[in-house]
Amino acid sequence: MKKYFSFFRLRLAMGLQYRTAAIAGLVTQFFWGFMLIGAYRAFYESNPSAFPMSFQAMVSYIWLQQAFLAVFITWRYDEDIFTMITDGGISYELARPVDLYGMWYAKNLAMRLSEAMLRFAPVLLLAMVLPHPFRLGRPASAAHFFLFLLTMVVGLLLTVAFLMIIYGLAMKTISPTGVRLFFPAIVEFMSGQIIPIPFFPEKLRKIAELLPFAGMQNVPLRIYSGDLSGTPMVTAVVLQFFWLLVFLGIGKLLLSSAEKRAVVQGG
Repeated sequence: MKKYFSFFRLRLAMGLQYRTAAIAGLVTQFFWGFMLIGAYRAFYESNPSAFPMSFQAMVSYIWLQQAFLAVFITWRYDEDIFTMITDGGISYELARPVDLYGMWYAKNLAMRLSEAMLRFAPVLLLAMVLPHPFRLGRPASAAHFFLFLLTMVVGLLLTVAFLMIIYGLAMKTISPTGVRLFFPAIVEFMSGQIIPIPFFPEKLRKIAELLPFAGMQNVPLRIYSGDLSGTPMVTAVVLQFFWLLVFLGIGKLLLSSAEKRAVVQGG
């Protein structure tokens, strides 16, 4: 376990050095957040009764989404892994006396945490001091806040587990381009990144809430404001843990299979 923690710690320290990129990302996230809130406010004022969330819950959802964007986006990969897969550098990884899945998982986890650590606090602080109704609201209750933190952690682990599946599939293809573009496009939509899941048509919403992708960000962001509570909240949390175990198992099997069949061209 110490060796995987070492990979995690080194990657975390490296990621925390990119402060300029973090500042540029902050500016983008502030403007994007304001734009989204403005657009949803226009829809809300035109017909409040048709809005599936309270406007304050929507504002909290957007600001939390922007603050923790680096945690949940599925199109953000470890480019070094794809480079190793395509140019044969994977042979060096396979020669290490460590579990490939554990090493890559630790690195990807650290990469996302380092990016989030540089960005989330400024976004949340600004969102808390904005005038009503653009201000980030308080958690619905202490219990909701605790579950928000818990499901945020599980959502991060679930997102990284999904990425490990992508890496495993990439090792089984000649080019990883199709895999890395196709799957995140679906996941971004079904996780509530583009449109919150409550805005989906009823049949699609019910399907999306059962899929693993809802646990990546829809569950924690909606729990914070109380938009998700009671029995649906408990069900969502249980599903989140269930899909985490499933994704970990699938990713481990895929990577183990790919390791046994790995071919280095020219070697």
